[in-house]
Amino acid sequence: MDVSVTLWVLTILGLAALISVDFLIGRKPHDVSVKEAGIWTVVWIVLAALFGLGLLLFGSGQAAGEFFAGYVTEKSLSVDNLFVFVLIMAKFAVPSHLQQRVLLVGVLIALVLRAIFIAAGAAVLANFSWVFYLFGAFLIFTAWKLIQEARADEEEDEFEENRLLKSIEKRFGVADRYHGTKLVIESYGKRVLTPLMVVMLAIGTTDILFALDSIPAIFGLTQDPYIVFTANAFALMGLRQLYFLIGGLLKKLVHLSYGLSVILGFIGVKLVLHALHESGVSVPEISIPVSLAVICGVLIVTTITSLIASKRQAQREAAETAETAGKTGVEA
Repeated sequence: MDVSVTLWVLTILGLAALISVDFLIGRKPHDVSVKEAGIWTVVWIVLAALFGLGLLLFGSGQAAGEFFAGYVTEKSLSVDNLFVFVLIMAKFAVPSHLQQRVLLVGVLIALVLRAIFIAAGAAVLANFSWVFYLFGAFLIFTAWKLIQEARADEEEDEFEENRLLKSIEKRFGVADRYHGTKLVIESYGKRVLTPLMVVMLAIGTTDILFALDSIPAIFGLTQDPYIVFTANAFALMGLRQLYFLIGGLLKKLVHLSYGLSVILGFIGVKLVLHALHESGVSVPEISIPVSLAVICGVLIVTTITSLIASKRQAQREAAETAETAGKTGVEA
């Protein structure tokens, strides 16, 4: 897709305007209700759908298909981010009325960092086609690792700060409590960071780890930097509302890691086949419609099986509790 500098500028300005509106509406710290989160989640999904429709009308069916496949993939991978966001909020004991501000700024930091990654990835792929093999192998390895972790039932109970975050805290110092929406305060004649600033940086910089698999994944669906960037932008900008909407549902998505591993592995294979095709080897390539169907199908199946498994687990726990209570009554 041939994208002019003017279109790039207009797109960035349009996204900036949407972010500004989102910020102004939620500028006053408050507890986000499920209704509010639901409305804005639908709004962001509709905006993404309209953008994809615009690509179809003014671009091509191929561009629109790549955008929707990339958007769905990035959205599904971003749900996995929410697990870590929950841990970060608990680690820093973020007051509920400040969480929406934390997520907004944290997501903005993540979006800027991803834009840098996307630009670098596009430049590398344009000059070194063998990188497709590297991206494909990395995604297949990540898929295998996700399955191993899911089978081992490994669950992180606490967020561990990365080195960058620790160095920032050591260099500038951190206040001992929150001071509303202030990011920096003066304490004993020295300007120090508030916990709010630290948690924003934690969410923004932690996203770098997620970008390591999500960026190669979307490049496996399209090599168009414009589509890669816009799909990431729309997926990330609706993440804040999604956090409040499905926060209680996250623990029920017990098979999410399996679903994401299948998606990443599938895209990894797609990348390798594409690399072989580019090298002159006669191999079949996986089309965008097939990719979109596989990704959506895996997510639907994963969600259904997760909810069924969670319901059965709750029933077993309820039965065990009733049995224990019955035995206690008899002994008494």
